[in-house]
Amino acid sequence: MKKIIPVEEGDYYVTPQGYRCFTEQYHLKRGYCCESGCRHCPYGYDKKTNSQN
Repeated sequence: MKKIIPVEEGDYYVTPQGYRCFTEQYHLKRGYCCESGCRHCPYGYDKKTNSQN
């Protein structure tokens, strides 16, 4: 079962389109890459090549 990470200030921002965009801070707290091609992925995942740098 996945651990639930509480969302705190600085973990995301709202885009002009109204979507929540998680920051690098949140991804590091989560502790792993979800391989979804997140905008602020600190793990270096590239969705186009399906690999991590």
